[in-house]
Amino acid sequence: MGTQGNVHLVGSVGLKDAESVFRTLAETVGSRAKRYPDGETDERGYWIRWQKAVLDNHPQFTLEAPDQKLEGFKDDLERNFFRVADGVDPADLTFETLGYADYAKSSYAVFARLKSEGVIPPETRFQVSIPTALALVSGFIVFEERAKVEGAYERALKADIDAIAATVPHDQLAIQWDVCFEVVGHDGGYPIYFDDILGGSVERVVRHCAFVPENAEVGIHLCYGDPGHQHIVEPKDIGTSVAFANAIAAASPRPVQWVHMPVPRERSDDAYFAALDGLKLPPETELYLGLVHLTDGAEGTSKRMDAAAAHVGNFGLATECGFGRRDPGTIPDLLRLHNDLAGG
Repeated sequence: MGTQGNVHLVGSVGLKDAESVFRTLAETVGSRAKRYPDGETDERGYWIRWQKAVLDNHPQFTLEAPDQKLEGFKDDLERNFFRVADGVDPADLTFETLGYADYAKSSYAVFARLKSEGVIPPETRFQVSIPTALALVSGFIVFEERAKVEGAYERALKADIDAIAATVPHDQLAIQWDVCFEVVGHDGGYPIYFDDILGGSVERVVRHCAFVPENAEVGIHLCYGDPGHQHIVEPKDIGTSVAFANAIAAASPRPVQWVHMPVPRERSDDAYFAALDGLKLPPETELYLGLVHLTDGAEGTSKRMDAAAAHVGNFGLATECGFGRRDPGTIPDLLRLHNDLAGG
């Protein structure tokens, strides 16, 4: 089936806290997962939604468009959009913190303790999954202001990476960039403020990759979103993911350790996977395909694995996206499904 025997956790795991996540991963997938995320528990359970608090009382921003339902988003959430306050020079915009470093520091203390106790395999790295600056401006800033604000978010993300790297030993650290609005925008599912969406997105993502210290790992999660547990736009095939992966790997100033691509549950047809024939990842970059779906279990997942294996020889297993919003009682079974199928 082409599996390399490894599994990847995209980020969110809907359990009680970081310790519960780490222990559950150790019990179910063990060393098959080279990296353990903390599960993005508590307020982080719905990707970037918790970042609204950063802007709510920020003196350099003002609420422009409250209670907006977004076209293409398969949920009923009303979102708030902000603009730069009158009289503020965008060059002077600052964020005291985005909060990613604070959570990482707290979770790494638990990770390090459990590793010292022998619960977590010794070779496992601590994974922190972080959105791109484009995701943050797309999710919270009115369209006409996004170009002005994106640089401030990039500086804030770099500061958080620097703070994480000052706490977590680099040989224990793995940073994942969540590349969602870029992929969705490329396929027409959400407006992006620059014309060359592939080229402009790749330019930005590789700048983000350069934030990560050399001895730490960096990975890319390509995503079509999960609002209302549905994609923002349905991929017609895996071609967009291949185009992004090839361009990022070629342009990154440092090695990329892994790339993750989503596979919808209903796609076990050859047409979906054919573009993998053109995948050009360097030998050090692992490919993970998000084709594990608990709904159709081992039978359906095996069909998707076979279809992928006709076009790419070596890949690991993952879900399409995080699973922080699913019934927690199903999570151990989902993880065991990863483990069983990765073992061939």
